Formats: sequence, C-alpha cells, structure tokens
Amino acid sequence: MAGSGGALRRWGQQIPHRLSGLRAGLLEYYVGPYRQTLAREQRDEDDYFTMLVLGEALGVPDPAAYYTVELMPALLEDFHAWHRRMGMGRSPLEHVSCC
Repeated sequence: MAGSGGALRRWGQQIPHRLSGLRAGLLEYYVGPYRQTLAREQRDEDDYFTMLVLGEALGVPDPAAYYTVELMPALLEDFHAWHRRMGMGRSPLEHVSCC
C-alpha cells in the first residue's frame, strides 16, 4: 500500500506537464493553419498604426498628433522596414534618414 501512494503522487506531479503538452497540441491544431494569415494581419495592423502615428510628420493633418508624438521613438526601430513595405525607396521624413 505504501508503494501505491508514491506512484499516485508522481502521477499527480506529472499532471501540469501533461496539460501543458495537451494545450500546446491543441494550440498548434487550431492556430497552425492560420499562422501565416494571422502574421500578415498583424503586420498590416502595425503598418496602419505606424501611418497613424507618423501622419503629422508626413503632412497629413492629425488632431491627435499631440498624443501620438510620444510613440514616435518606439516606431523608429522598425521605420526602415515600414517605409520599404509601403513602397517608398527613401525615407519620407526629412529628419529621419535611415537609407
């Protein structure tokens, strides 16, 4: 009887590991086929957000420019990839030269 308590305890300790494996499998089953589509949609959403934040600098009147100017430093890291995806050969901003 004493041996069965140890086996039960070991089995109970494996439950979180087994559940995490089950979760990973289900996630792959449901999300896997749509991974590329979801990544494309995320990139498009990020591009629209960048356009919104940089709108005032690009010459588009933006009533919320006072609030979005704080976000510009966070976008500079990906700025080069963004303007290349938008079809701009060179940086459209005079004060940001990345090419």
